[in-house]
Amino acid sequence: MGAHSKDIVAGLLSMAGIELNGDRPFDPRIHNEALYDRVLARGTLGLGEAYMDAWWDCDALDELACRLMRADIFDHVRLDFPTLLEIARSRLLNLPRLKAGEVGERHYDIGNELYEAMLDKRMIYSCGYWPGAGSLDQAQEQKLDLICRKIGLTEGQHILDIGSGWGGLMMYAAETYGASATGVTISRRQAGFANARRGNLPVETLLQDYQTLDGRFDHIVSVGMFEHVGYKNYRRFLQKAASLLAEDGLFVLHTIGGNRTVTHGDPWMNRYIFPNGMVPSLAQIAAAAQDVFVIEDVHNIGAGYDPTLMAWHENFVAAWPTLASRYGERFHRMWRYYLMLMAGAFRSRRLEVWQIVMSKNGVPGGYRSVR
Repeated sequence: MGAHSKDIVAGLLSMAGIELNGDRPFDPRIHNEALYDRVLARGTLGLGEAYMDAWWDCDALDELACRLMRADIFDHVRLDFPTLLEIARSRLLNLPRLKAGEVGERHYDIGNELYEAMLDKRMIYSCGYWPGAGSLDQAQEQKLDLICRKIGLTEGQHILDIGSGWGGLMMYAAETYGASATGVTISRRQAGFANARRGNLPVETLLQDYQTLDGRFDHIVSVGMFEHVGYKNYRRFLQKAASLLAEDGLFVLHTIGGNRTVTHGDPWMNRYIFPNGMVPSLAQIAAAAQDVFVIEDVHNIGAGYDPTLMAWHENFVAAWPTLASRYGERFHRMWRYYLMLMAGAFRSRRLEVWQIVMSKNGVPGGYRSVR
């Protein structure tokens, strides 16, 4: 295709106000002319892999991503057979259940030192709540407190955290509200780290699939885990949560979401960052909740993921000299691309973050929204 491919890509980029080899920070600099065929054939997968291979660079990847997504550029790019096959597999097979442990091994288990360097002091790997916050630490602590207030947490109550990560939310609930907590994760490194740093707090992290849990909890929270469930399992997830929740308890589901309904994830993100991941729509969540939960409140805090991701990127870049020998330059480019791509996605408002409060039987007199 050659020169013709370049003309097509240049035309697509012009729809987003982007110029090949331009002089603005968000204009890409091309180092390998084979890029154009690769992108037209493989869409987002080809673009991301080409960046990892150093075929192109950009000073402001976040803004480039934002402009591409606002203009829906990739709706105009055809996909080759391997990419289409990857999408078809996610629709036909229930990959998030068939390969439930893969994301733990390939993403969360790649090294606690990476996440310690990148995240806040409590190691919260989800969107911060930024109103009035002056730092990443403050934004994350405000988010934890917001969740505790949304469930009406009181001293002596026992909460379940589905997808509890490094245990930061559970420890905050114990320290600040006098609660006890049980968390579940499928990441060995997360479970070991969380249990090692809990001290004397009444919290425990289990290395366990949430579907195998038993018991009854005063409240349930799930932060940044629903994106790994898969659309075929949304209802099953909510039914399991309902079976574990006290009759008068509340469930806060904190999840990334999309403005359109999809049944597959982005091919590049699925291959290199979150295997078998996909983001739900509100329509999918509402359909899955029918006759299972009463949806009491929906709060969109997604605009706060842009500054959260930018803060993570700043921390990652600052820490890279201490991480380089372990991870290598291709990982460096991959991880920066991931963080900047996501920042641009949230800046474009093509992705959101919803905190959805649910009850089993409806809050008597109605739920009072907490902000």
